[in-house]
Amino acid sequence: METYKGVPLGATPADVAAWPLDRPALAGMPTPLVTLSEAAVAHNVATMAAWCAAAGVDLAPHGKTTMSRVLWEQQLAAGAWGITVATPWQASVALGWGVPRVQLANALVQPAALRALAPDVGRLLVWSDSVRGVRIMHDALTAAGATEPLGVLVELGAPGGRTGARTRSAALDVARAVADSPVLRLAGVAGYEGALAHDAGPASLETVRGYLADLGALHDALGDLYPDDGEVVVTAGGSAYFDAVADVLATRHDPAGERGRPTRVLLRSGAYVVHDDGFYRGISPLSRGAGTPLRAALHGWATVVSRPEPDLVLLDAGKRDLAYDEGLPEAQGVRRFGESALEPLPGARVTAMNDQHTFLSVPADAAVDVGDVVRLGLSHPCTTFDKWRGIVTVDDDRSPDPRVTGLVETAFG
Repeated sequence: METYKGVPLGATPADVAAWPLDRPALAGMPTPLVTLSEAAVAHNVATMAAWCAAAGVDLAPHGKTTMSRVLWEQQLAAGAWGITVATPWQASVALGWGVPRVQLANALVQPAALRALAPDVGRLLVWSDSVRGVRIMHDALTAAGATEPLGVLVELGAPGGRTGARTRSAALDVARAVADSPVLRLAGVAGYEGALAHDAGPASLETVRGYLADLGALHDALGDLYPDDGEVVVTAGGSAYFDAVADVLATRHDPAGERGRPTRVLLRSGAYVVHDDGFYRGISPLSRGAGTPLRAALHGWATVVSRPEPDLVLLDAGKRDLAYDEGLPEAQGVRRFGESALEPLPGARVTAMNDQHTFLSVPADAAVDVGDVVRLGLSHPCTTFDKWRGIVTVDDDRSPDPRVTGLVETAFG
């Protein structure tokens, strides 16, 4: 098991398989380490499912956050409509794992990928923002002899945003091209509001809401182009502004077709499942009063390997282990050498990271020494998960003596 860096040196597959029964102490695990709290994940999955039900929308969580079959299945069991992915390879993983509905929140314009995915297009939705992209899909699927049409969502963008047609006129051209192809099906509209703002200030929220109103108007304008049968999808919503998505678009959610064409409003929030102690803690709607707050489920653990100066501590985890792209980790406490309980570490602050070291500034009189272990709160879980092939799970991060319960494997290629 040495290929899993969170597993004790010398551990065998049988040792790891016994963790759910043996429940070893977290204090006995090596560092650098990242742990996932089962109690926090269960809270977050249930909280988001209940929020979506109350808001009158459905959820296809973005699976790229974790790329974990276990966590995806937990989200699906809680009522998620399907799983969203970002790349053709991720789509192939999801389809291979038996996910019933997969949304590729991206253009699919690689002929080889289209040919490979052709047998499963009945379970797949993709995005498109160009007539050329539609032609590529049409030609590749026609050549592959696809027996079912591929559902295509017309992507609307905005100036300064990411992908997406920049005008309603351009989006309508894409929709007409899709409707004209016998191997494609016009399945709805899609967009990503998170590229247009990066905080929850009034100006940002106004920008987001205006964009979402435009997305809804595009869906309304496509009425005559939609096929006569089957439901259509309106999808938006990362992990930062899903409350605005529900507020602006939920009135169109009508999967039973009681008010006309069956329409499903889908959120794609993904980071909620583990939340964080940084970016999402500050911007999530559930941190801004929209509902029950989420809990950070992911934590880093690093051993003090040096205290070369009174106010400087060096830890044995770095950029190869912990996310740093949306803020540096935060020091949350210290576990003394040979102990299991976490104690406060006031005044400690991460100031820099190298590949395998983290620089921790501490007060000169701080009680922290070589061999102690520091717990780190992390920002942006997506770029921590992809650094670990297996993440150790613990029963509850709030326990004074967390116990190891298993290993969640990831699939990032």
